[in-house]
Amino acid sequence: MNESIILYTRPDCSYSDALKADLIDQSIDFEEIDLSISPEKITDLEELTGGERITPVLVNGDTVQVGYYGVG
Repeated sequence: MNESIILYTRPDCSYSDALKADLIDQSIDFEEIDLSISPEKITDLEELTGGERITPVLVNGDTVQVGYYGVG
């Protein structure tokens, strides 16, 4: 069973846009959590980042990637 991929984003974050575009280009299914629409999820984000309110944050199973580093 595949773990679902979760992407935390903000609309004013160009890195969020870039990572989202990469996932779409590669036909990778993911759930987007836009923190401007779901501010109650900020607590979850802070737990993943050690208290930082930074986006994007990509969660794939037990792997958490904070920030955008390109693909590949």
